[in-house]
Amino acid sequence: MKSKYDLTEGGILQKLLLVALPIMGSQALQMLYNLTDMFWLGRLGADAIAASGTAGMFMWLSFGFLMIGRMGALIGVSQGFGRNDREDAQRYTQNAVYVALALGVFYGLLLAVFRGPFISFFAIQDTNVTQNAELYLLIVAIGIPFSFLTSIFDSTFASSGNARTPFLINIIGLCVNASLDPLFIFTFKAGVAGAAIATVIGQLVTFTVMLIAMHRSRHRPYESFRLFTRPSAARISQILRWGIPVGLESMFFTAMAMVTTRFTAVFGTGALAASRVGSQVESLTWLLGGGFGTALTAFMGQNYGAGKSDRIRRGFRLSALVMTGYGLCVTAIMIWGGRALISLFITETEYIPLGVAYLLITSMCQVPQCLEAVAASVFKGTGRTVPPSVASIASNALRVLLAWILSRTTLGVYGVWLGICLAAVIRGGWVFIWYLLSARSARRGNAPRTQEVTE
Repeated sequence: MKSKYDLTEGGILQKLLLVALPIMGSQALQMLYNLTDMFWLGRLGADAIAASGTAGMFMWLSFGFLMIGRMGALIGVSQGFGRNDREDAQRYTQNAVYVALALGVFYGLLLAVFRGPFISFFAIQDTNVTQNAELYLLIVAIGIPFSFLTSIFDSTFASSGNARTPFLINIIGLCVNASLDPLFIFTFKAGVAGAAIATVIGQLVTFTVMLIAMHRSRHRPYESFRLFTRPSAARISQILRWGIPVGLESMFFTAMAMVTTRFTAVFGTGALAASRVGSQVESLTWLLGGGFGTALTAFMGQNYGAGKSDRIRRGFRLSALVMTGYGLCVTAIMIWGGRALISLFITETEYIPLGVAYLLITSMCQVPQCLEAVAASVFKGTGRTVPPSVASIASNALRVLLAWILSRTTLGVYGVWLGICLAAVIRGGWVFIWYLLSARSARRGNAPRTQEVTE
């Protein structure tokens, strides 16, 4: 495989950006859509934002299930391309499809059937918020299997070094979504449910175009592709071994975030809305940083498959420098531009100071989160998904403890957010230091070997 999408040759920064920029572009568009969605819902009042934000926690939880198949495809496909074995890479894509479809159907049914008990967990006193959140969950459950399958195709393109095609497809889906939002929310007077309907339609469009691209795109990963073929127990097992730690990490992170959201809900709808808007602004780091991390995982996977350890080391150092600079920029935006950003989405002036405080507190953890994304991505690209997952799960358990303790002081809701921030700092430092120690051990001759699956 010798092409511009071969990540094992050429300038490291150039190849990283070749993959990272389109993925980060897709994530930026998703973030922009989320903010647009909140802008329109904000015209209905803080309770509409609180409803969609509460239901959105369960969409966030879905990423834990989604990441099992996605991570398995990302690692298996990238390492296959690194070994120049496209047949093996394609088999990983096809078997990841089975994993994603099964988990997507399961989670979609789970949301539809248990939406009432799920929303009641947050003990929200406003019945209008509760009813809208339940309706939102029922509708978005329809699109979950399609978004899971889309993630497999997206990660396959990225693993092959081509992130441009899924970026263009995501533009189409997000434009459909964003254009339908005001139509359903206001013209059809569907309110919060209208935002959910627009989301599902956008997911269906993205899935359809992505499937067509897998078969017909000029730069498709494989010359010919069949969506369903004979399952491989060995590859599905390997996908699960890679993906389950990452999936559990994501699920646990979201579960702990739900607990801290419940702590926040005690302080009223305004605190919930401020937290929702603030977290979306903060996604400048964890959403875009995650996009860079996906590209870095693909880069590391290809070079690990090709046995190029020196290129892996240099890629890590360069990525750490780039992401540190990016984290500092986001920190500055949150500190000095927080009030202007919060004011765009919350119209009730009495709630704006809460959103500003959220951004000021969480600005302290942006650089550690960026370094965590770099170290965790290197671990994952080389097939070692357990270390970052262990660190993340332990740190997020601490997150709940800190948030609970500090919320019971005079800090109140600010204590919840301070606990979240402190746990993020600990998590980022832990994962980054763990990788540095692991890399030092590898240089002494204990580096893991490339994993191959045979039948």
